[in-house]
Amino acid sequence: MRKKALLFGLGFAIFLGACSSERNTFTNRAFHNLTAHFNAYYLADVKIKEVENQVKTNYKEDYTQVLPVFIPVDSATIQQNKAKLDSARELSSKAIDWHRISKWVDDSYYLIGKIDYLQAQVDDSKNAFRYVNSQSKDKNLRHRALISLLRLYIDQRSYEDANFTIDYLSKESGISDENRYELFKTLAYYYETRSDQNGVIGALDRAVEYAKDKKELSRIHFILAQRYQREGLDALAFDYYKRALDGNPPYERSFFATLFAQQVAELNASKDFRKVRNYYDDLYKDPKNKDLKDVVIYEKALFEEKQGDIPLTIDLLHQAAKEPGSNPRLKGYIYQKLADINLNELKDYRATKYYLDSALSFIKKEDPIAQQIQDQKSTLDLFVFHLERIQLNDSLVTLASLGENEQKIRMEAFLASEEERLIKEAAKKSAPKSSSIFDNLLAFSGRSSGSNFYFDNGAAMQQGAIEFSRTWGNRPLQDNWRRRSALFQTSGQTAPQATKTDSLGSTESSIISGLPSLESLLAQIPNTPEQLIQINNELEESYFELGKLLYFDLKEPIMSIDNLETLIRLFPNSTKKPEAYYLLYLGQKETNGNSQQYVGRLNREFPDSPYTFSVNNPDAASGNLAYLESSKRYEQAYQAYYTGQYNQARQLIISTLEEFPLTRNTEKLLLLDIMVTGKTESRDRYKAKLEDYIQVSKDQELVNLARIMLRPLLSQEELASLDQGNKEEADSTLAVKETVAETKRPEVPANSPYNVNDSQTHIFVIALSPSEVEAAKNLLGDLENFHAQAFSNARLRTGNMNMNQENSIYIISPFANAEKAMEYFRKFSEEFKSTGLSEDVKSKSFFISIENFQTLNKTKNLEEYLQFFRTIYQ
Repeated sequence: MRKKALLFGLGFAIFLGACSSERNTFTNRAFHNLTAHFNAYYLADVKIKEVENQVKTNYKEDYTQVLPVFIPVDSATIQQNKAKLDSARELSSKAIDWHRISKWVDDSYYLIGKIDYLQAQVDDSKNAFRYVNSQSKDKNLRHRALISLLRLYIDQRSYEDANFTIDYLSKESGISDENRYELFKTLAYYYETRSDQNGVIGALDRAVEYAKDKKELSRIHFILAQRYQREGLDALAFDYYKRALDGNPPYERSFFATLFAQQVAELNASKDFRKVRNYYDDLYKDPKNKDLKDVVIYEKALFEEKQGDIPLTIDLLHQAAKEPGSNPRLKGYIYQKLADINLNELKDYRATKYYLDSALSFIKKEDPIAQQIQDQKSTLDLFVFHLERIQLNDSLVTLASLGENEQKIRMEAFLASEEERLIKEAAKKSAPKSSSIFDNLLAFSGRSSGSNFYFDNGAAMQQGAIEFSRTWGNRPLQDNWRRRSALFQTSGQTAPQATKTDSLGSTESSIISGLPSLESLLAQIPNTPEQLIQINNELEESYFELGKLLYFDLKEPIMSIDNLETLIRLFPNSTKKPEAYYLLYLGQKETNGNSQQYVGRLNREFPDSPYTFSVNNPDAASGNLAYLESSKRYEQAYQAYYTGQYNQARQLIISTLEEFPLTRNTEKLLLLDIMVTGKTESRDRYKAKLEDYIQVSKDQELVNLARIMLRPLLSQEELASLDQGNKEEADSTLAVKETVAETKRPEVPANSPYNVNDSQTHIFVIALSPSEVEAAKNLLGDLENFHAQAFSNARLRTGNMNMNQENSIYIISPFANAEKAMEYFRKFSEEFKSTGLSEDVKSKSFFISIENFQTLNKTKNLEEYLQFFRTIYQ
């Protein structure tokens, strides 16, 4: 017995000694290696792989587009699995802290780096991978860490660090097949981010040699096939599509591989169009493809587009949009294709805008294509806004000119036509259902489930609802016995409220709710001089803005000329006339028309306009150089004015306007010329020029300054009629002198990729870190409220996207030019408040032109643009 106790004590002592993480003995190492591996590292690795597999499972592949090399990490999935990743981190940490002498310490550091990568903790992930590379004695583990570090650099577009890592790995020997596979995939990702098609193909070709997982191999083959197809290498594409069918891929990938293989092998080259169309029809009828019918019709539409049959293509795209499908993004691509056809083939900008709106409703905001659509749509939004405002206001002006009886007749005719349209639409929806055993049984009684039965006939129900509304108004639809029974209720009783209406009542109510009442239509017609003035002002603005958009943004000079000539015909006294003449001059010149007639009109009617100087000197310099030179001339002219040399000042102003007619200094030069007039000409002439300047100037600060200068020239009655907000008195000469410091905009910083382009459409950007996004949860809602109160007529839109892993950005758009964006920037800085949004974040907000934003979206370097923004605009 004593001997057993002695042996037990000895064994227990050995066990306790092995538990020590300090003693580096064979027994200790064996114990810690075993425990660290199976009690910590293995379990942590399993949990990480489960999360990675969940990311792959949740990701919906879009086979109509080239598949990405790596499936993107979805932050929502990572957040859902936070507990699992936290548990994996804890296990890895235990392997490091409790088993320091085991050989699994470096592997556990690598797992922590992977967890940090999945949770977007970029700096911590970098440090972990760098530590493993510098400390581990396991060559395979070091290579794995370097490959993971390379992918992280590529994510951040840190190409200099990525190039250094690639160069280092290219000189390493003994890289395992598993690591070579990951390395070549990562190299393909590198070339993918740099839009190097040949590089991606070459890297994936090498990765295929080392792939072990047949399903992953099938996916790589599919990507290679897609890229070869887009390069026009149909034979190679066909071969790889066939290979993609190996390895038991998902049915959807098999479907697309078969479809695209057939396209490159036969459909694209076939002259037998009937055979091609029959092939698509057979795919459509195959019951296995019930969730892919939209894909089949979409591909058929693309085929018909290649044959030049645009009307059939549009019909098929409309059908594809209605077909069931498993990929919502495809609907976005369908609407985008419809927008593309309407833009390039039909030149229907209004339809293009609404198709792009529909496309965005199916494409996630963070998808890169969503930003492309948003950029394309910003101009179209303004176009449609002004076009529809012209159509509405023009109709209202016409109706306002009619008598009350005629107005009523017109509105009744409109309602009747709308009723007829609704009935026709319902009739289209009430097509007979497919025959079935129930139809056959009903047929014996003279009925069927088709449109002959009232409650199955949408047109009949629509007509009945309209007639009921016409006769009874908004009276609730209920049976007579219900109304009769209500008469017997005692006065002390409350009639029970219906909590649920029957389906017929709800259907008919929804039909009626879409029709406006006669009274509401008549109320929209302007009937006071003030309303007519407002509507005409809106018409004048929209004709002008539409003309500008059509000329500068949509490159439609003929349509621009039509709108601008309408503006001049309807509003001959418009303050926008000089600029309209100038745009008409440009449009006529571009279309080889009679541009000289507008040169003559500008010289006769507006001899002092900068637009007149521009047409008289069409070869004048422009851009930043012109701006800087005109700034110097402005300072010289101002100094001459300040020292009483008025003739010299005017000569400098005139010569500057002639040499540099349209710069950002033009309006300042014009105001300085008016000040010279105040010193050298009559009081009435000075007053008239100030009043004209206030009407046409676009610089609000200079307009306010002109108002201050005008006040001493006004009578008591004229002063009383001025806006109460303009009561501040100031010395105009001193005020102008203070603006001199602002006239010379600093030069663009050296080596900056950004340009000054104030006339372009701009967007406003608020950049936030992940923690700031979490704090400012109500930001989007507060922005919408702010816009409704402060910019109700601006039709601003808000959205958000991830700029990079460190920053999300909130975008407000569109602004017609930098001036409008600056106005928003100032108001936002002074007045906007949102819970959790710090003043520091507000101070880092900025506005940016569309062209510069495209550059920023590539570089992802917010600090670089902020330096440019603060230099130029602040």
